[in-house]
Amino acid sequence: MKRDFLFSWYETPRGKMLQEVEAEYIRRSITVSCKQKVLQIGGLGWEDQFIDCTLYNGFTILDANNRGCDGALKIKAKAYCLPILSDSVDLILLPHLLEFDANRFQTMREIERVLKAEGHVLIINFNPWSFWVRYQYLWEKKMADSWTGHFISKRRVLDWLKLLNFEAKSVADLSIDSVRSNPANAKSERSSLRATAYAIRAIKRRYTLIPLDSKAVKQPRMAILNGFESSQRLTKDD
Repeated sequence: MKRDFLFSWYETPRGKMLQEVEAEYIRRSITVSCKQKVLQIGGLGWEDQFIDCTLYNGFTILDANNRGCDGALKIKAKAYCLPILSDSVDLILLPHLLEFDANRFQTMREIERVLKAEGHVLIINFNPWSFWVRYQYLWEKKMADSWTGHFISKRRVLDWLKLLNFEAKSVADLSIDSVRSNPANAKSERSSLRATAYAIRAIKRRYTLIPLDSKAVKQPRMAILNGFESSQRLTKDD
């Protein structure tokens, strides 16, 4: 996993504008209380723009290179093997990590494991259809040498979430000057060509199978059999 491209991007004029938009979007999208356990996978260094790292003791940043806001509790570990108990986290933030994670689907499985039932996940990725991300800045040698990522479409992430029993609640296209948010069930195969990134909010659902009462199942079947036997007897008597 190598995220040098991300931090080089944030140093560009457009990257700084996107950083402000993402910080504002995250701040408006999450509701944090002192009792909640919030895990951010992949440090940014400017987390204090959307959360008070010194106020919320339950906020933790997990990063393989120990990146993140100085005031936050940090764990140095790999995203695809989280050293965290199952069903113990209320909210997970995943800012620009999946694109640089060679084990991205295993990471998604780990997120599902550690997140509580009805817990939330917020994913932010680059828009694979963005001209600015895919072409213009990749032409610069400094950034091209650091790029080892893999663009992931919004539709693919939504499919992964569905497979892992998440219910997507909303998706948003993040441009350098605006945010366009829609319900997750809105028909949108691709992000806007103007959008530099997209965000998905989802909830972990846990479905409980309710077994049917054995008597309720057998009684109708016995009634049908008895009726069938009675009809046979009537036929023979006739």
